[in-house]
Amino acid sequence: MTPTSTTDNPNWWKEAIIYQVYPRSFLDTNGDGVGDLPGITDKLDYIASLGVDIVWLSPFFKSPMKDFGYDIADYCDVDPLFGTLADFDKLIAKAHSLGLKIMIDQVMSHTADTHPWFVESRKSRDNPRSDWYVWADPQPDGCPPNNWLSVFGGSAWQWDTRRKQYYMHNFLTSQPQLNFHNPEVQQAHLDAQRFWLARGVDGVRMDACVFHFHDRQLRSNPPALVRDTSTVTDVNPYGMQAHIYDKTQPENVEFLRRVRAQLNEFGAVSIGEVSSDDALAQMAEYTEGGDKLHMAYSFNLLTPVFTASHIRKQVEEFNERVKDGWASWSVGNHDAIRVMTRWGGENPTPALAKLVLAMQLSLKGTPCLYQGDELALTEADVPFELLQDPYGITFWPEFKGRDGCRTPMPWTSEAPNAGFTSGTPWLPVAEPHLAANVARQDADPDSMLNFQRRFIAWRKTMPQLTRGEIAFFDAPEPVLALRREVAGMDAVLAAFNLSSREVSFDWPATSGAQSLESHGLPGQAAGGKVTLPPYGAWFGSVPGGAA
Repeated sequence: MTPTSTTDNPNWWKEAIIYQVYPRSFLDTNGDGVGDLPGITDKLDYIASLGVDIVWLSPFFKSPMKDFGYDIADYCDVDPLFGTLADFDKLIAKAHSLGLKIMIDQVMSHTADTHPWFVESRKSRDNPRSDWYVWADPQPDGCPPNNWLSVFGGSAWQWDTRRKQYYMHNFLTSQPQLNFHNPEVQQAHLDAQRFWLARGVDGVRMDACVFHFHDRQLRSNPPALVRDTSTVTDVNPYGMQAHIYDKTQPENVEFLRRVRAQLNEFGAVSIGEVSSDDALAQMAEYTEGGDKLHMAYSFNLLTPVFTASHIRKQVEEFNERVKDGWASWSVGNHDAIRVMTRWGGENPTPALAKLVLAMQLSLKGTPCLYQGDELALTEADVPFELLQDPYGITFWPEFKGRDGCRTPMPWTSEAPNAGFTSGTPWLPVAEPHLAANVARQDADPDSMLNFQRRFIAWRKTMPQLTRGEIAFFDAPEPVLALRREVAGMDAVLAAFNLSSREVSFDWPATSGAQSLESHGLPGQAAGGKVTLPPYGAWFGSVPGGAA
């Protein structure tokens, strides 16, 4: 079995489901406590059993690991911690034999400070790569050139004694910002991307893709009119600025066109991570026209806000702003508190996990799922002394960082460390996760794992849910009510109860609707009234074009 031909269905990615693997925490095969590429290869059958289509791998490139792989020292090699290029080739081959496509992370905006490009750049102001990074002279009083801030805390400028200049970093001081105004930098990234595409990679996820370019004049950012808490917490001063000069520059659009042109040569796809003051507008700009990103996602559904009105607003505003672009809706990833804790509070239930999955997979867009959410894992409580994430260490205790969503996958209760490693895991296996292990859920027909498999399989039989247009109906909180429709087919109506209490409401459009079965969620409609138990949902069909 080989991946679906892109010539047979050039928009296959719109109907696909992405599954994110965080390699450090998936499966360790050599006992060093860190997951690796052979571990992912070993579990590709498991991933395929979920019914997903694309496997997104977080970075596995050579790195000093100060930001756990998002600080790259060699874009064209595998870090020994994860294996070898030969291991990657084996992973690609097995994935393709299972009908899975492989998407890799492209971290283009910055490198590690150990990357040979930066090592050379910082040597002098006149070497061949002196202009490959963002360097600037100090102000007359020695202060940094402007007020730009780092996402990870403090100034975005770091003094370098060799050049007697500041260099820019949007994240850690060990992650210097590349100068995308230099065409050689752009070409170097395109060359690295071609290296992986030629090895059989099917797509790229572009990390921090709004950060590629900076304002040439280095103008200071103004204060934010409304403090941004969608991408950083309220204890982080980064949200106090309107980031109009340090990212989301207009030059990025043309670079994304160059990326897309190369991807088109290989029939590969792209998804961009968008974090900006107006993320929905940026998603629309970067995906419209069919010549830039294939799809983009933001942090708008990765916040603690879990209301029908909020979810509806994100989808409707994106659709209003975009012409022919495409969204990817994500409710969990390696940067966010696990959705079960973020939206479920102190006592999340498996019913919530099932409801969230069904809701996410019913929105118009390509769903992106995060490893472990199919097990309904909650956020792990990692004590300060075991924290690894420098972001969390800086902002402790009000913000505990990202380690809580990155702890190891629990595979079985029959082996130490839940079967993740025979050694000491880089992060502890969370005690509450042990009972949620894969082996136990695999044997339980009512588990979240088996629900996810069944729901994904059911969704694939419903073209309305994979490629239909979407419209929302006014319904009382906490109900999200929507319609998905494909021309020439019956329309699908769906209602989701986002609360732990039963809800009944009048929905005249459901009068005469035929209830759909096999999706696995409780709910009913009769006489134009819909009744949903706690975290229940109802799906029904009506003739196409009906109100």
